[in-house]
Amino acid sequence: MATIADKTLTKVTYPVEGMTCASCANSIESMLRSREGVEEANVNFAGKTVQVAYHEGQVTPAQLRETVQEIGFDILIEQKTQEELEERQAKALAGLKRKTIVAGVLALPVFVLGMFFHDTFSWGNWAMLVLTAPVLLWAGQRFFTGAWAQAKHFRANMDTLVALSTGIAFIFSVFNTVYPEFFLSRGLMPHVYYEAVAVIIAFILLGKYLEEGAKDRSSSAIKKLMGLQPKTVRVLRNETELEIKIEEVQVGDRVVLLPGERIPVDGEVAAGTTYVDESMLSGEPLPVQKKPGDMLYAGTINQKGSLQLIAQKTGGETMLAHIIKLVQEAQGSKAPVQKLVDRIAGIFVPVVLGIAILTFAAWLVLGGEAYLTEALLSTISVLVIACPCALGLATPTAIMVGVGRGAENGILIKDAESLEHAHKVNAVILDKTGTITLGKPSVTDVVWAQDTVMQQRLETLFFSMEAQSEHPIAQAIYTFYKEQGQKALQPAYFNSLTGLGIEAEYDGKRYFAGNEKLLQQQGVELPAHLLQAARQLQEDAKTVIFFADAQQALAVFAVSDPIKPAAAEGIKAMHEAGLEIYMLTGDNRQTAEAVARQVGVEHFQAELLPNDKAEFVKKLQAEGKVVAMVGDGINDAQALATADVSIAMGQGTDVAMDVAGITLMRSDLTQVAKAVRLSRATVQTIRQNLFWAFFYNVICIPVAAGVLFPFTGFLLNPMIAGAAMALSSVSVVTNSLRLRVKKV
Repeated sequence: MATIADKTLTKVTYPVEGMTCASCANSIESMLRSREGVEEANVNFAGKTVQVAYHEGQVTPAQLRETVQEIGFDILIEQKTQEELEERQAKALAGLKRKTIVAGVLALPVFVLGMFFHDTFSWGNWAMLVLTAPVLLWAGQRFFTGAWAQAKHFRANMDTLVALSTGIAFIFSVFNTVYPEFFLSRGLMPHVYYEAVAVIIAFILLGKYLEEGAKDRSSSAIKKLMGLQPKTVRVLRNETELEIKIEEVQVGDRVVLLPGERIPVDGEVAAGTTYVDESMLSGEPLPVQKKPGDMLYAGTINQKGSLQLIAQKTGGETMLAHIIKLVQEAQGSKAPVQKLVDRIAGIFVPVVLGIAILTFAAWLVLGGEAYLTEALLSTISVLVIACPCALGLATPTAIMVGVGRGAENGILIKDAESLEHAHKVNAVILDKTGTITLGKPSVTDVVWAQDTVMQQRLETLFFSMEAQSEHPIAQAIYTFYKEQGQKALQPAYFNSLTGLGIEAEYDGKRYFAGNEKLLQQQGVELPAHLLQAARQLQEDAKTVIFFADAQQALAVFAVSDPIKPAAAEGIKAMHEAGLEIYMLTGDNRQTAEAVARQVGVEHFQAELLPNDKAEFVKKLQAEGKVVAMVGDGINDAQALATADVSIAMGQGTDVAMDVAGITLMRSDLTQVAKAVRLSRATVQTIRQNLFWAFFYNVICIPVAAGVLFPFTGFLLNPMIAGAAMALSSVSVVTNSLRLRVKKV
């Protein structure tokens, strides 16, 4: 929830019922956006959802629903569980299946009579009328109710095309069945087209049924994630073990877990030791040892030992719930290319109606002896074949499958825009600490300027200063001295100097801890032997921290942050993907150079402040590069926000993950190349889908209008047009589903 202009702006996603094509999605969007109080509305046709941002004081969910119902659709404003939504979808799909079967069974004899025995039986036309009527009026009812709801608002969609084509053909056929003398008296044959009506509706219903099933599979990632949480859980309350529903677990409950069970909530191990399969979060197949004090996450699997954990996050607050929400929002978001497609789909149906009218008029003027029959058939074919479904499904189905594929591999994509932009990336910036290194530094060397009786007191003061800082290096020093039993003193004054270090005051004296630049700024003397020791430590890829008073440096501490095992492999994979790699760090140049050399990074920048990292991103962008920034800390947030594509390491800070468009649940740099390859594969699929959707319409509409007839005598049968239209949508969704098995 966000506040804009002192009005509460609510952003919520609702399931949508009744959509049949991309034009339906556009109608819903435009109607909602025209409603006072609605800031934004985005419909995901493939996901059958609408995301609405509205001001609570100006419009209610019930009014939003009324707006959508006016044009023949519905949104579910009541909160539904996933099981309830799946049950509704299964019921709707079963109803569609039933109508498809009935339409097919009735259409078959109509097709046989119309195509092979149309002049054989005197009662043939009446038999076809009786069989076709339920196909049109019951199985095909949705097309007419949808078209009428749209027409009341001077709109048109796929329902309009189907209703017009089959309705006109049916009325014309009924007229010729009831009153054949009208055309016979004018020397014309009273043709009927019941077979075209019945077969077209049967084919379109079959196509929608197959399409719905395929779309359902494209959102399987969400179902898999939601299936990771158990429905019941055992808790200890008042020393009694109770089995309760997952929704009844409260923060602070002691949860009992047996081997092989899924962990129901996020919490801390209170008793027991085990190994936990966290592959659903990290993608890492090897189990992780857990002991008292360690965190456990909902959806992961307890493998061997019995455990008790204290619930810390339940329901929608767990890491699993957060992941599901991110995936849902990403699957429902729109890629930039989709906005262009939406605009095309918005004018597509009116253009097709215009082409159909021109087709009918042209055949009436230029046709031969059977001009009326050919005009009618060609117009029906144009209306039937020109469905915008394939166009509307091209992008969202690929995005849904791509986002789901990423989630299955531990790559969380926040929005479709990040997924689409990542394929353009040619430069990757890596933060050093926590991204290339483990981010868990430890003290390895301590060199004092001289032995002094004051050394123990100075160590206490240095420890006390570092205890005030939250920097990872400060934490390493704090841990080092804490294990030696040091006690921290409260400073009279303390200040953190961004990018330099810290300063504090004890006993009326000023002390400093930080890098060499800090000492230079403060005019502190640096003994030659201490400087030489620092240089040697830096060559060994260690970070050095100087401790000084206002006059001179007193000691140098070396802290080593081990390089991640897969860092070099990840950087090699990025190179193989054609990416240029840069490493940025606030550390000194010598340490940065040593780390870069070990992992194979050619370009690096050292001693940078957070603002400097963001400026470096802008510098690369000014050179024409599309930049991805990979970081894990608060000091990376500015650079992450500036980059074209922002990637956060999953074990980093919440700030970094909130800013980033992509989060790697496993802090493994090999995932960066996977994310880029996934983006490339997704965008390639979108392009393929859009090409075939456009190509289909560009080729098929003129053929349906009869442009080949003067040269070849070929006139497209409306039944074939119906089959082609159904096949186009199914083929687009099927092509998107190929991403599910594509190696990334």
